[in-house]
Amino acid sequence: MSLSPDEAEDLEHWLRLALTPGVGPVGARALLEQFGLPHAIFESGGGLLDEVAGGRLASALRERDAGRERRIAQALEWARAEHHHLITLADTDYPPMLLRIADAPPLLYVVGQREALSRPMVAVVGSRNPTAAGVANARAFGFALSRAGWTVASGLALGVDGAAHDGALEGGAGTVAVVGTGADVVYPSRHRRLAERIAADGAVVSELPLGTEPAPGQFPRRNRLIAGMSHGVLVVEAALHSGSLITARQAGEFGREVFAIPGSIHSPLSRGCHALIRQGAVLVGSAEDVLDELPHRHDASDPPTRPMSASAHDEPELLTERLELPEHDPILAAVGREPVLPDTLAAHLGMAAGDLSARLVVLELAGRLQRLSDGRVVRPPPVG
Repeated sequence: MSLSPDEAEDLEHWLRLALTPGVGPVGARALLEQFGLPHAIFESGGGLLDEVAGGRLASALRERDAGRERRIAQALEWARAEHHHLITLADTDYPPMLLRIADAPPLLYVVGQREALSRPMVAVVGSRNPTAAGVANARAFGFALSRAGWTVASGLALGVDGAAHDGALEGGAGTVAVVGTGADVVYPSRHRRLAERIAADGAVVSELPLGTEPAPGQFPRRNRLIAGMSHGVLVVEAALHSGSLITARQAGEFGREVFAIPGSIHSPLSRGCHALIRQGAVLVGSAEDVLDELPHRHDASDPPTRPMSASAHDEPELLTERLELPEHDPILAAVGREPVLPDTLAAHLGMAAGDLSARLVVLELAGRLQRLSDGRVVRPPPVG
């Protein structure tokens, strides 16, 4: 983005505030509430700043630290490149839902389309090591929610996150990846191409300084941004004590909706979702279950970036078309009109259980199969 001298000077103050050690998001917000804008903090008389911030922090703010000044210059140079943005709390493109949390970061580093941050979002998160069914669920839900006009937020991680981003990219409303590194660092590296695709239709976002490499303590911070930006959080698969449950817990604390997909009682990756459901999360079996609990998308934003040819109520047909389900699917032919166990189907078709499970989820989401309470699947009755 091109920066005028006035814009660069303004951003310099925001960067200096965000990069001062010891300030943090809560401290920055307190200072801004007292002084108004960052330039007023640095131009204030010593007595007032000492009184508001305390002597040690006031000294850190006034100090002309060479390392901090280098990082400011680096960030301003980075922001002059195409599709690189520094979004502050004062910008109209700052994520509106994120403004409502107490520790909203004063500054976001964004690669991609800055306007993507102001669209209504729903988060899809889950395990880095999901089952095949979990991957299929994440991709299908990401697609269906995006198709219905919701920008899908997730964390660019392996597994569920990557599948949700991938599905959302095909849905029309784009996707936002919130990362636990600097915005100029792609982690994991195998998602570099995915990050490029996300930036083309949506945005890659970080509150961390440029060049920040991955470290365990940074990912809970990232998770709070995912929860804070979103109207709701859907957990696809998660073990107990996983990062996805941290995101869900934060979403609940922020007053957001929490959704969870149930799974087998024997699967460790279902235990986190089952725990959330026991704690009050909405049990969902389709994207429509999620959409029914969310506010109308048009209450909060403009239409999605690419026009949609159908409404959310056409979801089964659209999923069938998008996922290229053949008219004469061998699985459908094997199921027939009588309920059958997946294990029996796998043996009959000579398929691996994981591959079959993923395919059954796609067929179920597309309305071509029904799953009974005992786990058996059956063709739905003909209409009419």
